[in-house]
Amino acid sequence: MTKRMLPSIAFIPAVLAIMLISCAEGPSSGRPDYPISRTVDVVDTLHGVPVADPYRWLEPTDSADVQVWTDAQNALTRSYVDQIPAKAKIKARLEDVWDYPTESIVTICKERYFVEKNTGLQDQDVLYTMASLDGEQRVLVDPNTWSEDGTSAMDWWTPSADGGHVAYGRSEGGAERGILHIVNVKTGEELDETIPDCRYPDICWLKDNSGFFYNRHPAKGSVPDGDESYYDKIYFHRLGDEYVQDKLYYARTDIKEMSYGCQLSTNERYLILYDWLGSSRKNEIRYIDLREGGGPKHIVTGFNAFYGGETIDNILYIRTNEDAPNYKIMAIDLRNPGHENWIQIVPESRNMLEEFKIINNRLIVQYLHNATSQVKIFSHLGADLDEIILPALGTVTKFSGQWDGDEMFLSFMSFTYPTTHYRYDLDRNKLHEFYRYPVKVNTENFVTNQFWYKSKDGTKVSMFLVHGKNIKFDSNNPVYLTGYGGFTVNQTPYFSSSIYVWLENGGIYALPNLRGGAEYGEEWHRGGMLENCQNTYDDFIAAAEWLIDNKYTSSDKLVIAGGSQGGLLVGACAMQRPELYKAVICAVPLLDMYRFHNFLMARYWVSEYGDPDVAEEFAFMYSPYHDIKQGTAYPAMYLTAGESDNRVHPLHARKMTAALQAATSSDDPILVQVQRKGGHGQGAPTNLRIEKLADRYAFVFWQVGMTAGYE
Repeated sequence: MTKRMLPSIAFIPAVLAIMLISCAEGPSSGRPDYPISRTVDVVDTLHGVPVADPYRWLEPTDSADVQVWTDAQNALTRSYVDQIPAKAKIKARLEDVWDYPTESIVTICKERYFVEKNTGLQDQDVLYTMASLDGEQRVLVDPNTWSEDGTSAMDWWTPSADGGHVAYGRSEGGAERGILHIVNVKTGEELDETIPDCRYPDICWLKDNSGFFYNRHPAKGSVPDGDESYYDKIYFHRLGDEYVQDKLYYARTDIKEMSYGCQLSTNERYLILYDWLGSSRKNEIRYIDLREGGGPKHIVTGFNAFYGGETIDNILYIRTNEDAPNYKIMAIDLRNPGHENWIQIVPESRNMLEEFKIINNRLIVQYLHNATSQVKIFSHLGADLDEIILPALGTVTKFSGQWDGDEMFLSFMSFTYPTTHYRYDLDRNKLHEFYRYPVKVNTENFVTNQFWYKSKDGTKVSMFLVHGKNIKFDSNNPVYLTGYGGFTVNQTPYFSSSIYVWLENGGIYALPNLRGGAEYGEEWHRGGMLENCQNTYDDFIAAAEWLIDNKYTSSDKLVIAGGSQGGLLVGACAMQRPELYKAVICAVPLLDMYRFHNFLMARYWVSEYGDPDVAEEFAFMYSPYHDIKQGTAYPAMYLTAGESDNRVHPLHARKMTAALQAATSSDDPILVQVQRKGGHGQGAPTNLRIEKLADRYAFVFWQVGMTAGYE
């Protein structure tokens, strides 16, 4: 299934030698010997405001000077991290807790079942197929055979309606720009045809397996350089044809930041087209009547709200926040789709309606209540039939089943409840455990609590805390505070064996539900986007202050961590309140917010952050890179980036590192690790994921003085 979920240098020769020295006692104290990063006299004038950018030369990855700088910085980082005494034991413990068999929830097709499995430390999951739930499992796609270092990945896969074929995407080095492959499930043979430039496409198979609708991006050279991540288009591919023969069904070339989703009605009459403008959660819907022919017709125009769902025969069921910030479900008859004819099936409630799926001709509706899952079942006409009683407070991560089938599976987890797949008895309203991850940590020794605290403007924000049952709240506990706060991404309880490496050594894990997510509906999202982005940072800072004020920790024991949007979050908070934290993990971050939109696919995100080219939006934008103050004592920071990242350009981490190393008055290290064959994180092999986690844990263990159990 699609795995979703919606940027010449002078060196002192002696410095390089110093960086390669290993010390068994751990990293030396005192200010690090940073590689010298030259500056350039670059000042842009943005809407009358001069904006200096002294490290712009660090933007192009293919520059020889940038490569030399990166080598030196990576060597410096390794000289520190590899000397930390606990590093080897942390890595060994991570390998141990990671090493257990996992499998995905089963995907059901008319005649086949599919499941992804991993024996424990395999670099990539393996796709299996079987004729029945208890039938023999046969390997269909094994990415572990593609490369020696495990960096070739299967990004997504989509079976045909009857399970006769599977289309899947293969990418290299974390680049995510996949090549579409097709496998015949019955024979296990690959078809002799591929389609390039398919980045997490929607695949809509015809029932007879003769072909599918899909979307792909333009080939390099067919659009202006740098625009390969834009100009999405919908095509139809007939099996046996070369992809260059594929018929173009839909595209809007007037706006390059437009992307599309496509969906085929179960009677194969209608092709539904979802138009997304950038990363905005507001979209339009069109449809093509494949029986009558003709061009796309409007269902929704104007980019005023979110609309998304499933099409059963002639009826499109949509989840929308139109006049309903917590979402509702409407039904649209595509034979008469005028808005005045829409019918409300499930009304808005006090809880956020997060998702729904049609199984057994019923609507399985997932809500969020205080950032934890609730599941209710409605008839296709909206009658309230049942509520699925979940085993604990936690998160339902996935449903599996067919709209006209009689089987249903769901996956559930929480911080102290390992991922468990259940088979749901539709007639008796009962869950039957199907597969539970056989984890190697004792979850019974730990507890999860949810607290509420006030942000700067008085808004109440919820936060999950996970810790040992016998912990003392004496201000001396190491706390790992992490968050995201953007793009309607919800932060709900999840299970990860790796966080137990922190917990079992006396640490506390903290996860607040920041504005910018959608845990409490669209208003919560809007409260952290565009001119309200500062609310997200204030929410996170207030969480840190609450943890200190309530004696969970102190500034000398507080670590903040985040990746991607979360990297921007912790980067902003570290610049605004540097005295509040001991250490910062800032992974694959956006940090130069005045130039972010010029690189890779980042123009998709101006709807969330604002457009620096627009004066009114530039006025409210905050850029951590431009807020670095000379002589400030910044906390220890560990930044990461990937040179194959097709989402966030590694320039952000490079420029931020150089600027902080030059500005900080503290002896606390500012380090960066740039992965040569790494991307944004998706598709990374297990061995690399463990290595990166071991580095980060070693860094923060060292900074907060956490050694118990590993030395």
